[in-house]
Amino acid sequence: MVRFKSRYLLCEVCVPDRSSLQLLEDRSIYNTLRAAVKRAHGDYGSALFNIGVIVKYLNAHTGVVLIRSRKKHYRLIWSALSFITCIENRGQMVQCFLNCLHVGGTIRTCQKFLVKYNRQQLHRMLPDCKTDEHVRSSLLNITDNSSTECCQTARQMVSAFCYITVYP
Repeated sequence: MVRFKSRYLLCEVCVPDRSSLQLLEDRSIYNTLRAAVKRAHGDYGSALFNIGVIVKYLNAHTGVVLIRSRKKHYRLIWSALSFITCIENRGQMVQCFLNCLHVGGTIRTCQKFLVKYNRQQLHRMLPDCKTDEHVRSSLLNITDNSSTECCQTARQMVSAFCYITVYP
């Protein structure tokens, strides 16, 4: 049996209104991506897209999307991401664009990058927090960004940070 090598594109859905992320589904992102590849690369791109592209993961709260494609053709998918300006789901149009955060060979490397990225986001968000409640909500928001396997690392980071802030 032949093993097909894959590449995983870890993308962030950037929207002006965060509440519109709740409208997204993985199927709608898949259809929008397929249309963008067909528009950018024609029938050749559409045929390659149908061979091995799958939306593996979508977090509607944080806007993180994980797309799997074949190793030979991931650049074709990556180049089509810039042509997406809106995603249609159940008749509603969500104005957005996809920002590719990381390209990895396994889901595990993408998860590790996501934890590292969330940690950087946390350090960027915390100086803006004025009250303890705002800090707590930011910390809970960052742990929601983590996947199931990486939650333990994120929770350890949050508990260490809470310990530092409570017991200086």
